[in-house]
Amino acid sequence: MSRQHIPTAAGAVFLLILGLFPFVYNGGDYDYVMHIIIIAFFYAILASSWSMLAGYAGQFSFGHMGFMGIGSYTTALLLHYIHFAPEPTSICTEFAIGGTYMIFVNPIGVTSTSLAQDCLRQAMDVWDGSVPVSDVPVWLGIVLGTIMGGVAGLLVGLLVLRLRAAYLALFTLGFAEILKATISAEIQITRGQAGLETPALFENGITLFGRVYSRTDKLPPYFVFFFLMLACLAVLWWLSRSKFGLFVRALREDQEAAAALGVNTTRYKVLVFVVTTSMAALAGAVQAHYVGIVTPNALFLLQMSLVVAMAVIGGVENFVAAAIGAILIQFVLELLRNSFTIGSVTIDMTIWRLVIFGIILMLTLRFTRNGLIAPIIEYFHRGHVAAETVAKRAAATDKDGVQG
Repeated sequence: MSRQHIPTAAGAVFLLILGLFPFVYNGGDYDYVMHIIIIAFFYAILASSWSMLAGYAGQFSFGHMGFMGIGSYTTALLLHYIHFAPEPTSICTEFAIGGTYMIFVNPIGVTSTSLAQDCLRQAMDVWDGSVPVSDVPVWLGIVLGTIMGGVAGLLVGLLVLRLRAAYLALFTLGFAEILKATISAEIQITRGQAGLETPALFENGITLFGRVYSRTDKLPPYFVFFFLMLACLAVLWWLSRSKFGLFVRALREDQEAAAALGVNTTRYKVLVFVVTTSMAALAGAVQAHYVGIVTPNALFLLQMSLVVAMAVIGGVENFVAAAIGAILIQFVLELLRNSFTIGSVTIDMTIWRLVIFGIILMLTLRFTRNGLIAPIIEYFHRGHVAAETVAKRAAATDKDGVQG
């Protein structure tokens, strides 16, 4: 095996281990470990898509978690406030679609713990179970959440065309903070900090290969996030190898030179926003149904900083390295929760773990600015280039000497 094929082989083995892990691990902390890996996949999607935006296109955004929140709140709001029935309630706001009525229930904020809003509840009491009422399907909420994230990315992309560097970062940071403040303030609709509960990814359970899994089993959502991560990485890989990837890298290096050479900078700056924000919204929508609740806490700057740090430590200019960095950092942060004792002194790692994480980030920025994972991948992929170049130059020199 040649050296440049080692990263591919190592990646295949790593994915094989992740694919087999749920079937071979049988520890008592099975659910806890599976949850940690699922959250790691979630952060891997966010870090890799942010890497495409910042590392490849040079569009440094602090609003990525805002677009994730748009995806999660879109599906949560749809599943809370829209229902379907074959008969009208005559008291709710509703529209006829063929032989089905789309019912919009009235928001009541945090005054009810069930969110079964009054108008629909009254109609269901009258129907006494004779009329079936259905919700928006979970998959449709996820699709619409992804679309809304892409639309928001399109609008923000159009607004930030002339902004660069710190100005772009500040604009997107302001966007995320305004979004968080709006969600927190609109208690009547979003329930503010109380959050909106969401149905599970497989609310009624699912049967796989003859085995029935309940709504709380970890294996189905594990593979949902696993294949979702692989799909996002595959799309990013395809884009990076296409004309799209070449042009967005040209934007990063020198936007004026790229425009002078005929690159439509406006189009590609907007496209990269749409693609990456759609992925963030998709991850947010799926994660909302996995966790079972959405709150504005996910939009705090600390969460955005965590995603940026994961991408930077992995390698911001390599989305695969950023994804690997996100998975490793998630595990490291969990391992650092365990306190330990040195002599008579007990070290509370719940306090110090973020300090250690910050030190790792600072050392990475100081000594390996392209992360810890990306240089390793680059070494195996392109380490032979220098030797080949030297050999070709030596051969050319020998040939010139013989001719002379």
